[in-house]
Amino acid sequence: MAEIKYEITEHIGVLSENAKGWRKELNRISWNEREPKYDVRDWAPEHAKMGKGMTLTDEEAMTLMRLLKERE
Repeated sequence: MAEIKYEITEHIGVLSENAKGWRKELNRISWNEREPKYDVRDWAPEHAKMGKGMTLTDEEAMTLMRLLKERE
């Protein structure tokens, strides 16, 4: 399996943390040296490991924000 390169270009915030110290975070991440995307996933302490997550383009993130605001 090919190595996946990533760089957290902006840490936006922590959504939650579990008892083992893993945190669900919202970040901007560049995957394989591509344009950064919004990324929501679980991270082990010190970003040593990551869980499965979801990436969003800028447009998708804005649509999600609009949909959540409409629910208020």
